[in-house]
Amino acid sequence: MKRQAELGGDEADQFSTTIAARKLQDILRTLPAEQVVSLEQQDKKLVFKAGKSRFTLQSLPAQDFPLLQEASEYSTVFSLAQKELKKVLHQVAFSMAVQDIRHYLNGLLLQTNGSKLTIVATDGHRLAYAETQVAQDLPKQEVILPRKTVLELLRLLSDDEEAQIELAFAGNQVRFRLGNLEFISKLVEGKFPDYNRVIPQNHQHQAMISRTALQASLQRTAIMMSDKFKGVRLNFEPGLLRVSASNNEQEEAVDELDIDYNGAAIEIGFNVSYLIEALGNQNQDTVRIDLQDGNSSALLSIPGVDGFKYVVMPMRI
Repeated sequence: MKRQAELGGDEADQFSTTIAARKLQDILRTLPAEQVVSLEQQDKKLVFKAGKSRFTLQSLPAQDFPLLQEASEYSTVFSLAQKELKKVLHQVAFSMAVQDIRHYLNGLLLQTNGSKLTIVATDGHRLAYAETQVAQDLPKQEVILPRKTVLELLRLLSDDEEAQIELAFAGNQVRFRLGNLEFISKLVEGKFPDYNRVIPQNHQHQAMISRTALQASLQRTAIMMSDKFKGVRLNFEPGLLRVSASNNEQEEAVDELDIDYNGAAIEIGFNVSYLIEALGNQNQDTVRIDLQDGNSSALLSIPGVDGFKYVVMPMRI
C-alpha cells in the first residue's frame, strides 16, 4: 500500500508513522531551504524525495509511539517573555551537575513566589542564582527541571521581544507553550539544597573588575594549564589583581589587571573553568567579587543588579 504526502504542496493525503528523528533532521539540514519534499509510505518504510534525491527510511506504526500522559490539572500557570527566560536560564544553566549521584543536582530549580521567579543551579562546587519578575501573583512552589529539558528549552526560546512563553507546573510535570509548540517534561524528584545558606552575606572585601578584561586574562592564563589540573591563583592587592598559573613542565603564566580594590591582600585559588563560564554568560561591563579570605567561597555579582549571584568554592593550588 502506498500513501503520499507533499510538504510545501497545496493538497496532501494524511497518514501517521514513526521514523528516526535524527536521520530526518540531518537530511533536511542538507537540503536547500526552498526545496519541496514529498513523503511516501510504503508498507513499513517511508520514502523521502527531494528533487533528484531519494531516501528510504525504516518506520514503525504511529500507535506504538510512547506518549507522555499529560497531567489533568496544573497548579501554577504563568507567562513571561521568551527572551527574558532565555537570559536568566543562560545565567545559571552552566552550573548544573552532569551525572551526579545526587540526581536532584542534575537539573535546575525553578521557584515561584509572588511576582518573582527564581532560578538556581549547582554542582556542589559552584552555585548560580538568577531571578526575574512576572506579571502575576504566584503561589510559592518549587520544581526541578531535568538537565535535558533545560538544554532543549534554551534551544527553543526566541530572542523576539514580543514572543511569550507559558509555564505550567503540576505535581510531577511541567508544560511549556511557545506559540504553536507545546513542550511537556517530567520533573526531577527530590529536595533541592537550601541555596540561601550557600550565598555569602557579609564578606568584608569587594573588588570591581572589568568583566571582559578578567575573562581575557583567565583565558590567556589557562593556556599554561594541563587537562587534569585547572587551578588558577588570584592575588588581590590594593588596585591590582595578579592572575597566575603553572604546569608540571615548570611553565608559568602571570597576568596583571588594574582593579578597584582597597581591601587586604588575599591569595585564593579557583577552577579557572568555573570563572570563565560565569563571565562568559554575562554581558555587563563590570563584575563585583566579594571575598573574605583565601579559604572562603567568593561571590560574583553585577553592580546594580540584584537578580544575579554566582558563588564559587576555592581550591588548593
